[in-house]
Amino acid sequence: MSFEPKISKKAPYVIEEKEGTKVAWCSCGLSVTQPYCDGSHKKENTGFTPIVIQIEKTGTIAWCGCKHSNNKPFCDGTHKKL
Repeated sequence: MSFEPKISKKAPYVIEEKEGTKVAWCSCGLSVTQPYCDGSHKKENTGFTPIVIQIEKTGTIAWCGCKHSNNKPFCDGTHKKL
């Protein structure tokens, strides 16, 4: 079964992140804690896994909300074409 990611938001999640924080970005779009993963991909057996990164520098990040970015987990404006 193939699963398309759910578009959780047709805009980025713009969030201030702190250096050293480990983040798991939701790639399936089902998480209720967007843009972060809450494990919903496992319950629905989507085949998706989160993208885990460590924040290198404190600052504002535009996380992809549409889940279709070509620069995941970051917004690249793809939501404007959906």
